[in-house]
Amino acid sequence: MDTPLATETRFLRLDLPPEGLRLEKGGALPRVDVAYETCGTLSPSKDNVVFICHALTGDAHVAGVHRGDRKPTGWWYDMVRPGGGIDTDKYFVVCANILGGCMGTTGPSSVDPRTGRPYGSSFPEITVGDIVDVHRRLLLQLGFEHVHAVVGGSFGGMQALEFAVRFPDFARRVVAIATGASLTTQALAFDVVGRGAIEEDPNFNGGDYYGADAPDTGLAQARKLAHITYLSNELMKEKFGRRRRDLPAEALADAPAGSVFEVESYLDHQGHKFIARFDANSYLRITGAMDEFDLAARSGGSLAETFAPVKARALVVALSGDWLFLPEQSEALYRALQESGKDASYFCLEAPAGHDAFLTHIQELKGVIDGFLVREPARPEPELDDDGRRDYETLESLVPRGTRKLLDLACGDGGLLNFLSARRPELDCTGIDLDTASGVRVLAAGHNAMRADVDRGLSTIPDDAFDCAVLSESLQVMRRPDKALKELLRVAPVGVVSFPNFGMWKIVYSLGFLRRMPVTKRLPYQWYDTPNIHLCTVKDFLILCKELGIRVEKVHYMSTLALSKFFRLLGLRHLGTSRVLVKISRG
Repeated sequence: MDTPLATETRFLRLDLPPEGLRLEKGGALPRVDVAYETCGTLSPSKDNVVFICHALTGDAHVAGVHRGDRKPTGWWYDMVRPGGGIDTDKYFVVCANILGGCMGTTGPSSVDPRTGRPYGSSFPEITVGDIVDVHRRLLLQLGFEHVHAVVGGSFGGMQALEFAVRFPDFARRVVAIATGASLTTQALAFDVVGRGAIEEDPNFNGGDYYGADAPDTGLAQARKLAHITYLSNELMKEKFGRRRRDLPAEALADAPAGSVFEVESYLDHQGHKFIARFDANSYLRITGAMDEFDLAARSGGSLAETFAPVKARALVVALSGDWLFLPEQSEALYRALQESGKDASYFCLEAPAGHDAFLTHIQELKGVIDGFLVREPARPEPELDDDGRRDYETLESLVPRGTRKLLDLACGDGGLLNFLSARRPELDCTGIDLDTASGVRVLAAGHNAMRADVDRGLSTIPDDAFDCAVLSESLQVMRRPDKALKELLRVAPVGVVSFPNFGMWKIVYSLGFLRRMPVTKRLPYQWYDTPNIHLCTVKDFLILCKELGIRVEKVHYMSTLALSKFFRLLGLRHLGTSRVLVKISRG
């Protein structure tokens, strides 16, 4: 059993100018205290710092156990731990409570040094920019002029993006999980109703309720409303369905309409838990900051222009079942980063549990983050036989000189990318694959990666985002090779395609004389378990290119068999070719 990390909350008072901390919406705070926690070991060069931005109602206790705890209580302990996605054996992790919070950092319930009483209603409005400004001041005061990465999910992802835009030289990497450039209208509506429940509570008293009864009823209602958005419909159905609470008959008879369902018991529990640890004014100020956050609006609606200053390598992660921050919002972030020419990776992970899955269902997410955070990527060259090495070398010769951004469709474990980048260090490589583990290996090698199904198109990638795109030994497994070729030449003006030639003499012989589907070195599958669903010859491919208006610039006919070479000497290249490498471009 792992020994839990021992952590404790520390407090730091920021060194502020005489006028205090000036806020974006006006006003200033004369004093700011910040609650934070750390875990892991700081490297001598201080180059392994990972700062984690917590979500809406989180706190600094991201990992480990406090004194007296019997089990880990950190809100992301499965992620932040020895051997975790954010491995505390490798990284020095810092997490701090946000400005406006109620977990030790200055917020509405803190004492205003000018009056000696809690701020209450006088606590000024804050922005995500203010929150990030405070956290950067904290890190600088702790002695960190740069950090290896800033990581955040949900509202924490908004903070991570703000870090990358506002302080482009501060973090080498930024990870934004289940978040967006702004809230959707529906998410805004939930916040509006939640804040209304608090403000309409009789105990709210305009926000000056300290020393009296707090607006717990309104705060619990706001929490219950928000919690509905954290779980998917599928998970709610699985956990509760329409099951009724196990109550005595007399209790059921006296219960208000609708209060007999298990889902209400769950929401009541969440509401009661929340009011024991959170402050209503903090909820108002923080949700207000989240609602006002809009990265695209800063550049007249162009998210790509907003991302222009970004220097950090970025990872955007979406969750398939998230309806609070839709996958489309993450796609928009990735697309804008691409349009702005940034190093960016994108993964949409299967997460039927919904938005909270980034906290509760993190097995795949751990691997993705771990691969992305690698400080010194290893790029092992693939183990190749002579034929494979010759193929790779020929493919490399077809990639135009001057190419900087290269895309490998259906990249597998990234072996080709490692091979190409070893010979062409100037290449900025991105690999796409549907398999998450393959994408993780590509990330860990220091390349950008994207989890996507090429057969469904590459709409997340803008036109001409790359200088050259490669489709190596995968054309025959595509459901629609014609569409794959069109997409390849949409995202890049030049492409290199390699595929097995099903018109080779060995295959013709097997079909024509043995009446058997062929099994060869290049096609080592039986007919019933082959991934190859579209079998084409060299001639078929060249005809398809002509029909699609694709220019064929160069064709390499490859084979090492003696009889194949004989056929090629006779001018029967199609019969003597086992695999083909073709350089194509737009017609």
